Amino acid sequence: MPTPDEIYEQVLAEEQAKGSSPAVAQSRAKAARVRAQKGAADPTKAVAAKPAASGGDGEAKPAAAAATAKPAAAAPAKAKATGAPAKKAVGNGAGAVPERVQRLLAVVKPEAIQKIERQPMDRVNVWPHLMAAEFVSLLVVTATLTLFSVAVDAPLRELANFSQTPNPSKAPWYFLGLQELLRYFHPQVAGVTIPTVIIIAWFALPYIDRNPSTNPDDRKLAIVLFTFYVVTFALLGILGMFFRGPGFNFIFPWETGPIFFEL
Repeated sequence: MPTPDEIYEQVLAEEQAKGSSPAVAQSRAKAARVRAQKGAADPTKAVAAKPAASGGDGEAKPAAAAATAKPAAAAPAKAKATGAPAKKAVGNGAGAVPERVQRLLAVVKPEAIQKIERQPMDRVNVWPHLMAAEFVSLLVVTATLTLFSVAVDAPLRELANFSQTPNPSKAPWYFLGLQELLRYFHPQVAGVTIPTVIIIAWFALPYIDRNPSTNPDDRKLAIVLFTFYVVTFALLGILGMFFRGPGFNFIFPWETGPIFFEL
């Protein structure tokens, strides 16, 4: 006869083959092992104790009770007559143990019955929050450029004359900051050293500042450095655009009448 542990493994394998959940399969296998320890005839099947009418001639005694002494064998019959739970005799004859019927109602995870409050998250959905804001910004920029192009003329200049250099000769707006630095430093410093240091700093910054926080209160040093960089090059660009006249000399924009604007 297989041992209770072998019955447990057999029932567990059968339940898993049927597709039962792990919790259900383990519960049924444990119940079968308990029935095997109690000496059930077929521990792999759960048998419910059905009360029978008193005096009926169809009463059958368990096989384990028939192998024991007469007093022990008479206990199940008496239990059926009184309607009490059926009892089985244990193997050592110590007494009758009532057979309990175990039924699995449901397996509910603790998380399903606990009230979990949603934690606030510093995030928004791409649609509609982000896309709506970007679309409104696109409309505002488009309207601004349209109104500016209607109000301000942008005529074409005369054909370029390679024998005559315009005065002042200014770089494009994105290089005006470096051209302005040439007024203060040696060309090797303003045109090579400073741009090289800035580019290397851009590449090295993510490896130096490894703070993953997006809260401005936690990134004060990074914000100060970036603000200093943006403001510095913005001022250099504005100086080169509006405050440099013929010969790239410093002038006030209102000295020649209208604001001097030459790119």
